[in-house]
Amino acid sequence: MNSPGHSPESASQAARSGPGGSPIGLSHGLDLRDLPVGFLCLAWGVLVGIGILGRLWQPAYGVSPLIGIGLCAGALFANRFVAASVPAVALAASNFALPGGGSYGSWTMAAIIYAAFTWPILMGGLVRRHRGLGALGGALAGSLVFYLSTNLAHWWLTTDYAHTPAGLIECYLAALPFYRWTPVGDIAWSLALSAALVAVPALARPFRSAETA
Repeated sequence: MNSPGHSPESASQAARSGPGGSPIGLSHGLDLRDLPVGFLCLAWGVLVGIGILGRLWQPAYGVSPLIGIGLCAGALFANRFVAASVPAVALAASNFALPGGGSYGSWTMAAIIYAAFTWPILMGGLVRRHRGLGALGGALAGSLVFYLSTNLAHWWLTTDYAHTPAGLIECYLAALPFYRWTPVGDIAWSLALSAALVAVPALARPFRSAETA
């Protein structure tokens, strides 16, 4: 016997819903508006820390959280300069602990690499609206743009390959063995970090209470 006012259909809907009756799923959006400043400061530090530690610890070449933290920063921070500072600071800080200290050979190459890691913040809205699906699409796009832009720059700025269409193709083919794990890492980190965003409203509640006290 069903309890009054609860049909099997409503029970089924409740089972598919999260707190507050919102549907659970990869495409369900997140409400990350008007987060407390104190919480946002903490979130900035946590994302930068994840970026630094994750880049220094790479189980395979090119597997780092920089694309993922960029997507999440874009979802969390309304100010794009603040959002862009997350992957930029993580990249700069981790460079000091890596061989070569982050020397990219030229300022132009450095600018392209930093741009390739920071532009995913522009897709933060996809993560906010579509959560897992947005993170998946953003990770694939970020990974592909990094591969295409940095290898195009390497081909153009160095003499390693002939400056011809054949030389460009050769450059891209030579980079494929280094790229093979990059999309896997970008997707895994982006999905994990976007999943963690579900907890943001609950985690921000004490900060909101402190600000209004």
